[in-house]
Amino acid sequence: MRTLDDLDVKGRRVLVRADLNVPLDGETITDDGRIRASVPTIKALLDGGAKVVVCAHLGRPKGQVNPKYSLKPVARRLGELLGQDVDFAADVVGDSARSTVESLQDGQVALLENLRYEPGEESKDDAVRGAFAERLAGLAELYVGDGFGAVHRKHASVYDVPELLPHAAGGLVVAEVEVLKKLTENPARPYVVVLGGAKVSDKLGVIANLLTKVDRLLIGGGMAYTFLKAQGHEVGKSLLQEDQLDQVRGFLDEAAKQGVELVLPVDVLAAVTFAADAEHEVVDTTAIPADREGLDIGPRTRELFAAKLADAKTVFWNGPMGVFEFDAFSGGTRAVAEALIASDAFTVVGGGDSAAAVRKLELPEDGFSHISTGGGASLEYLEGKTLPGLAALED
Repeated sequence: MRTLDDLDVKGRRVLVRADLNVPLDGETITDDGRIRASVPTIKALLDGGAKVVVCAHLGRPKGQVNPKYSLKPVARRLGELLGQDVDFAADVVGDSARSTVESLQDGQVALLENLRYEPGEESKDDAVRGAFAERLAGLAELYVGDGFGAVHRKHASVYDVPELLPHAAGGLVVAEVEVLKKLTENPARPYVVVLGGAKVSDKLGVIANLLTKVDRLLIGGGMAYTFLKAQGHEVGKSLLQEDQLDQVRGFLDEAAKQGVELVLPVDVLAAVTFAADAEHEVVDTTAIPADREGLDIGPRTRELFAAKLADAKTVFWNGPMGVFEFDAFSGGTRAVAEALIASDAFTVVGGGDSAAAVRKLELPEDGFSHISTGGGASLEYLEGKTLPGLAALED
């Protein structure tokens, strides 16, 4: 995979596919982690004298212009972080984009409007996607893929444009791939993976693949209740995927066969309803009342998980242990994060909600070896899948 060092960027228009898909409350960015992660590559290109054209998506506007998903607030924040103005194009490949790009001088940067306003970006039709890719590629002379959070998507800006322009991987993508290789190619052991989040179905492939690679698998969050039900326990009104029970029973059997220690919660915070101020109590996972739902792992599970992480040499964590957005149910996620911070292991936070939780709980980001910017992309890499965006950069 070529890197920025392999490109002569001075005086040339460089299209950078970044991942700027940040959460917004109106026009207020509530977590700018992905923007900050994109700055080093953009700054390196600007310092090299390039005319930088940044493109990215935000949310799911489904091929329609929707002001709710405009990247305008992102342009403002990116400018603050770069310490210079970011010209904003009001469209993606239209008159505004062309005039904005044409007016750029060396060392200046512009941001195009949301890629997903264009139906061609996500089209399953190769011809439609290819036609949009040609218009996008026409804005630049070089391409840099730096949006790791999107490399698992076969989208025009990720997959097709690199075929049309001389290309290289940005620093963020290079760093992410190096980290993922450490997790998949002869990791230091014990190798422990902590999985949480809402649904087992989101992580079926990665669990199946990890059962042949890890020493220990800790399961928390909403997905744990499907595992507990598969063991025959009552889970009350907790999140449950009935259609995954047979698959989960298979995982339990396979873990035993492979000698993988699969660790489930032993107690939970069981609430009367899903609310920040819900009345709740600590109950064993063998005795969850029928009228309550588990919203976080309990104190004994926090201690258990911390103990299971204490001797680890490699840890990958993806998914919160509970509803961390509610203070009363954030303790389990905090406990796992703090156990990783205290560890001597190579620790990777697998993006998505886990990364958001680290920032919401105001934990030191430098307490972890790496915080990924791509939850879905990281999981698919660990699943052993070929990621279209990486394949396009490797040729």
